[in-house]
Amino acid sequence: MTDLEDALTRIDRLEATVADQDRTIEEMNAAIVDQWKRIEALTRRITLLADQLVEVESRSSLRGAPEPPPPHW
Repeated sequence: MTDLEDALTRIDRLEATVADQDRTIEEMNAAIVDQWKRIEALTRRITLLADQLVEVESRSSLRGAPEPPPPHW
């Protein structure tokens, strides 16, 4: 092989490597976007549940009363 053929072979390998890395980066980006959407949805749900819990506690007539011990005590 000549130096030019060696250089062309190396360039072809580098181009293939870059193409593979680009594909991998796009796949990872899509996974991160999906995970971020799930995190946002879970955060909204936790906020909603926390608000509901506060509302239920504020309506409770036993608010501030000590919790009775479990039956095995």
